[in-house]
Amino acid sequence: MKRGKLLNAELNHAIASMGHGDLMIVCDAGFPIPDTAWRIDLAIMPDLPDLKTVLGLIAEDMVAEKVAYADNLPTHNPLLLQTVKALFADSDHTTLPHAAILGEMAARAKVIVRTGAFDPWGNILLYSGVDVPQWFSKPGTVAPPEYAAKMTKG
Repeated sequence: MKRGKLLNAELNHAIASMGHGDLMIVCDAGFPIPDTAWRIDLAIMPDLPDLKTVLGLIAEDMVAEKVAYADNLPTHNPLLLQTVKALFADSDHTTLPHAAILGEMAARAKVIVRTGAFDPWGNILLYSGVDVPQWFSKPGTVAPPEYAAKMTKG
């Protein structure tokens, strides 16, 4: 049996399939997922599973170089924002207009993971990154300046 907490086979496959810069959206139960998207539907009932649980498991298995969310999340759901910032503390954070997440970004996502969350503006964009210290560990390689701070983290 697999080690680690994340048991969902399709979600494990999705994480393993992510390349640098690929986009995964982890969304609430009401997100309008495009018909053409790779959809992993984990929703069972309201708030099962919740965003915090799903994002926490993903954070343990996936390097998210950048995290994005709706520009109104800070004012309309600050507790969710606090959770996201804690789970992805080493990631760069940015905001987007909510309409762009629902349309343009949903169309660009490599995979969309639907939770049972009833969290307003609970649509979190995770951009896959690399484990910087491991990626630049071979003798003679030099990390670019934008990775300098991440080279010292262990």
